[in-house]
Amino acid sequence: MIGPFLDFKENPILTPGSGFDSKAVYNPAVIVDDAEFHMLYRAESGDPCTGRIGYACSKDGIHFTRHPDPVIVPEHGYEACGCEDPRLVKIEGTYYLTYVGNRGGYETVNICLATSKDLIHWEKHGTILILPKDWARGQMKAGAILPERINEKYVMYFMGEKEPWKPVIGLAYSDDLINWDEPLSEPVLLPRKGYFDSKGVEPGTNPLVTEEGIFMVYSGWGEDHVYKPGGVVFSKDDPGKLLQRMDKPLFEPAQDWGEKFGSPNHVVAESLVKHGGSWLLYYGAADRVCCLAIWEEK
Repeated sequence: MIGPFLDFKENPILTPGSGFDSKAVYNPAVIVDDAEFHMLYRAESGDPCTGRIGYACSKDGIHFTRHPDPVIVPEHGYEACGCEDPRLVKIEGTYYLTYVGNRGGYETVNICLATSKDLIHWEKHGTILILPKDWARGQMKAGAILPERINEKYVMYFMGEKEPWKPVIGLAYSDDLINWDEPLSEPVLLPRKGYFDSKGVEPGTNPLVTEEGIFMVYSGWGEDHVYKPGGVVFSKDDPGKLLQRMDKPLFEPAQDWGEKFGSPNHVVAESLVKHGGSWLLYYGAADRVCCLAIWEEK
């Protein structure tokens, strides 16, 4: 396990701009490629159904320059009310982007996929996982793909729920990263009574293979209804087998973003990047801005 993380003193690192991202920029997906940081983020302008995905780049992982136009916009029925909450991996020269397609209203979100060679031009592949089981018949979103095969299969952790706002984490497999199947009869991670994640859990960052197992940062919330990032390790031999889980959050923000922006004080971590001797955890704060937390290896 890594952490605890410390909030970056100069947060936020990305704030609302103009046009398509004039109201909010949050839930950033960040990777490092060719010594450059690439960020995809959820953007909103304030009008109904305005969810777009924007792109920004950086040399240091802190100061980002944004592309003037969104790179993913609603075009199809499965995303008619917004393209939201990106997660990004690069596999064999291709970028794979999972995002939430919002069809409008509760229980209408789905996990969508798009691919690209340059992060600007994207080919959409539509909804990639149909509501598979009774325990995931409500909202289903937050698809986080492991960027390498396990037992000759690609792995994706995702959020599903049986009852509104009581989400759990499930597991899906794929041979080609396009077509996904959920073979298990139950989720692989549940809320825990008495902990910070007693009410709900959902995938956060894309999982990473480490010596100890498959490590993933997830979002959990409890009685206070505040999202906090936790850490979990699954088996490399069996990605559905839980090996270790942190009792406390990886970090708590240094300021009350909810009070500052007049919205829920959510901390939604969606990217974990290794840079030199540091681990950079990128998160969306209060559904409004992009922020950063850092852990320095000893």
